[in-house]
Amino acid sequence: MEVDLNADIGESFGPYKIGDDQRLMDVVSSVNVACGFHGGDYRVMHQVVKQAVDKNVKIGAHPGYPDLIGFGRRHIEMTSEEIYQLMVYQIGALQAVCRAHQTSLHHVKPHGALYNLAAKDREVARAIAQAVFDVDHNLLLFGLANSALLEAGEAIGLEVVSEVFADRTYTQEGLLTPRGQNRAVLTEVDDIKEQVQQIVFYHGVRTPGGERIHLKGETICFHGDGEDAYQHARFIREYLQDEGVVIKACDSHD
Repeated sequence: MEVDLNADIGESFGPYKIGDDQRLMDVVSSVNVACGFHGGDYRVMHQVVKQAVDKNVKIGAHPGYPDLIGFGRRHIEMTSEEIYQLMVYQIGALQAVCRAHQTSLHHVKPHGALYNLAAKDREVARAIAQAVFDVDHNLLLFGLANSALLEAGEAIGLEVVSEVFADRTYTQEGLLTPRGQNRAVLTEVDDIKEQVQQIVFYHGVRTPGGERIHLKGETICFHGDGEDAYQHARFIREYLQDEGVVIKACDSHD
């Protein structure tokens, strides 16, 4: 069995440091790099791409709403055309940084509120999928397991990767529990281990309300801005490897 471990990184901005990017890249197999709109800036993008190349992890674009002060976790009313343009701009920026460091972009994963909206809004999902396809149809599209975004990506001809979360709980509908609700974010390592175990080996998970839902993922996400993100990711990597799971970035099926 193989599984990808990914982390959202590159979210520092100017003198403001967020996350433990370098150590996270020692334990994950792919990273999602902020593109300057919800976090990150042109200097940070260069730094983390260089580090990712040095550590041999796959690089993905992590485009989000233009919402630095809200960290991209607030919904912004935008048309599907604006969302398309927003995606093209950010993906293209990181793609250029990758080329400058003699590497290539591997995947795209929307961030925050935009990611959550694309999981259920088919028009938004189509706009994002179209943007990825138009920039480079060989890019993988990461999206929430069982979501409208994955459906849109498949429909347009992209290869999609089903993503699950180690540190977030789920609603009965299979969406991420809103952060303002109780137990939306898991912080105890035993809870995170149990959730990963249930998803990886039993393809399901229990919601905070006790319902069991089907959930299967090819990549497991860790939020890089979490206080214990590195420790949690390292623990889960070691746990999965002890169980015989190979930690490996998702590849194109071509």
